[in-house]
Amino acid sequence: MLTKRIIPCLDIRDGRTVKGVNFENIRDAGDPVELGALYASQGADELVFLDITATNEKRKTLSELVNRIARHINIPFTVGGGIGSIEDVNVLLQNGADKISVNTAAFRNPQLVSDLAGEFGSQCVVLAIDARQEDDGEWYVYLNGGRIKTDTRCEDWARQGVDRGAGEILLTSMNHDGAKSGFALDITRRLADALSVPVIASGGGGTMRHFVDVFNEGHADAALAASIFHFKEIGIPELKRYLQENQIAVRI
Repeated sequence: MLTKRIIPCLDIRDGRTVKGVNFENIRDAGDPVELGALYASQGADELVFLDITATNEKRKTLSELVNRIARHINIPFTVGGGIGSIEDVNVLLQNGADKISVNTAAFRNPQLVSDLAGEFGSQCVVLAIDARQEDDGEWYVYLNGGRIKTDTRCEDWARQGVDRGAGEILLTSMNHDGAKSGFALDITRRLADALSVPVIASGGGGTMRHFVDVFNEGHADAALAASIFHFKEIGIPELKRYLQENQIAVRI
């Protein structure tokens, strides 16, 4: 049986880890190098680094910071933010990234997903999707760190991304982000059941029960969270023990 993964996320702005609610009200959450080392030592399965202002500020990801974090961890490391070319990915892989995450640039140029998968393999390419459920009940794709709404349905873009070679989907519910009220189980389950690649659920994790729910009801392959780990509300070792007690297969 494949084990479910627990993935802390480092949202980076100005070289610091930050966290907001519904993509707003950003506050400082600590030093990313220290946090990354802590999570690796606690048994996190992977680590995600998202440079959340790179696209909006039209600049590249902070490769020097990526390098410093990578030297302190021994778990798979996914890096995203400001990636728009094969060369961008080469720089990050040379600085310690194992996988890369693309979001806005991939939506604006879907060929980028095909190019990156062709060059580095699907296992290296994570398609990140920021989605919001609107009044019509549908989930729509948002770009530029949640600032720009599109008319594209989340499921349609996810299918296209996988068809183009994305090896994993990182789905963030903007409605649930930072609210700690539980993950978006419906859209997570729809993607997980429809796609041939793993789906990482992000946005809403607030209690250990929420993680049980996203695995059992949301059919997620992995769950990503930030503030509950950064602010020591839930420890990764205790979360994994709780999941194991609830018959969720995890790596202890």
